[in-house]
Amino acid sequence: MTNSINRVLIVGGGTAGWLTAGILANQLNSNDPQAVQVTLVESPNIPILGVGEGTWPNLRATLQKLGVDETEFMRQCDATFKQGSEFINWMQPKEDKTHRYFHPLNAVYHAAYDINLAPYWLQGQAGDGVGYDQAVATQAAVCRAGLAPKKITTPAYEAIQNYAYHLNANKFASFLAEHCTSRLGVKHILANVTQVSVSETGWIESVSTDKDEVIHADFFIDCSGSKGLLIEQALQVSWHSISDCIFNDTAMAIQVPNESDNCPIATHTMATATDSGWIWDIGLQHRRGIGHVYSSHHCSDDMAETALRNYIGDKADELSVRKIKMKTGYRDTFWKNNCVAIGMSAAFIEPLEASAIFLTDAAATMLAEQFPRNIESVPLVCKKFNQTFQLRWEKTLDFIKLHYCISDRRDSRYWIDNCQQASIPESLQQKLAHWRYHPPSKYDFEYAFEPFVLDSYLFVLYGMNFPTDIRHNLSSYPDTESAKQHFSNIQTMGERLKRELPSQRELVSKVYQFGFQSL
Repeated sequence: MTNSINRVLIVGGGTAGWLTAGILANQLNSNDPQAVQVTLVESPNIPILGVGEGTWPNLRATLQKLGVDETEFMRQCDATFKQGSEFINWMQPKEDKTHRYFHPLNAVYHAAYDINLAPYWLQGQAGDGVGYDQAVATQAAVCRAGLAPKKITTPAYEAIQNYAYHLNANKFASFLAEHCTSRLGVKHILANVTQVSVSETGWIESVSTDKDEVIHADFFIDCSGSKGLLIEQALQVSWHSISDCIFNDTAMAIQVPNESDNCPIATHTMATATDSGWIWDIGLQHRRGIGHVYSSHHCSDDMAETALRNYIGDKADELSVRKIKMKTGYRDTFWKNNCVAIGMSAAFIEPLEASAIFLTDAAATMLAEQFPRNIESVPLVCKKFNQTFQLRWEKTLDFIKLHYCISDRRDSRYWIDNCQQASIPESLQQKLAHWRYHPPSKYDFEYAFEPFVLDSYLFVLYGMNFPTDIRHNLSSYPDTESAKQHFSNIQTMGERLKRELPSQRELVSKVYQFGFQSL
C-alpha cells in the first residue's frame, strides 16, 4: 500500500534519539522484516553534552520493557540510585541556619491524592518544627542518612523506596545504541545530514548525508537538539522562547573525581541556590557531576565559574570547566505533517527537577503506542500529540518557575526579578492565589498526564514555607486523630528503614560486583 508508513528515520542520537529508537522499535517489533523499520542517523563528530544526569522512576519501567538488564545498565553507565532532590539555600537563612528541604520521589506511606496530610501539617499536627518532607515521607530521612532505596536481595527493578538513577549521559547513549542495534533491530548510520528534501505538500521525503547517501523514509523524528534540522530548518516551525520567565540560559560544568573508592555517594541530587542561579551536584560511582546553572543577564561567566569552583573547594583549581549555552522554550507545534520533534529539538525548560529524559520517554511512548500505520491516520494522532505536549510543557514551566517565585530571597537582582509578577505565568499566579487559602488538592490536578503531580507541588510549596491560611475552613479537616496516627506511623517506618537499608555506596558496590537477582 503506497500510503502505509513502514520506514521511520530518526535524525540525531544522544539520549533522546536512542531512547526514542528503542521505544519505537520495541513497540513496533522492528526485528521482524515485515514490520515498521527504524533507522537512526547521527553525526560521528558531535559530542554529547553529558555532565551527569538525573532521571525519574519511569526510566526503570522503560528499561525493563526494552529487555535491559538492570545490573548491566548500571555497570555500563556508571549509574547510582536517585531518590529525589534536596534544595539548599532557596530561602533566606533563619538564625544563620541554612534552609534545606527534600522533594523525594514518593511519600511511600500514601499518595496525597488519596490521603492529603498537608492541612493537618499546616495545623501543626505533625509536631513543632517538623518539616513537611519529614512529616509525610520516609524517603527524606533515608536520603539524609545516605541510604539506598533497596537491598542487594531485592530483585532487579523492584523497590523498597521508589527510585530513579543518576547516570553518565555519554555512556548511557552508547549503551542504548548497542542495545537497540543488537537486540531491537534498529539500523544505525553514522553521517552528517546535509540536506532535507520536502515535497510540495510539505511532507519530508528524504535526507541526504555527507556520505553521498539519500535516505528515504515515510516518517521522520527530529532528535537533532536545539538546531532542529527537520522541524525548524526544513519545516519552518518556530520556537517559543520562555526567557522572560526562566532566566537561566547558561551552565558551567565540572567533573570532580571522588576522593576515594569508598567515599559516600549521595542518594539524591543536591540543588544549591546561588546569587544568580543554582548548582547541581550528582554522585556517580567514581566522580561527581557538578555544574552551575545561571542567568548570563544577572552574572558574568567569570563570576559563575568562581561560584562553582568555590562550591567544589581547593581541588577545583586543577579541573577543567565546560560552558554550555541553553536555549529555553518549546516549539509552537511538536508534530507537523510526517515529522515529530522529540528531546531538545522539541523543548527545553532547564535542568532543575530533571524533567528532560522523562518528557523524551513520554513523547516516544505516546508516539509508539499511537503510531499511525498509514497517512490517513496522521492528522488525528498529530492533533492528540500536539495537544498533550503543549499542556505538558506548559505545566512543566509552571512547576519549575514555582521554585523561584515563592522564594523570600531578595539579596540579588536575580531573585528580585524572579519574584516579579510579570515573570510568573498567569496560570501559576492563579493557583498561588488560591493556595493561600486552600492547600493544593486533587481538584487542582485534573489532567491524567500531569508531569508533576500533587505530591510534588506540596513538597516544594511547604518545603519553602508557602503561607496557606486555612483557619476559615478547619471544619473541612476533622480527622485530626487519624492524621496524628499517620504522622506517627511514617516516623516509625522511617526509623525501621534507617536500620534495615544499606548505604548507597555499599549497595552500588555490591551491584557492580554481584548484580541483582533476575525477576
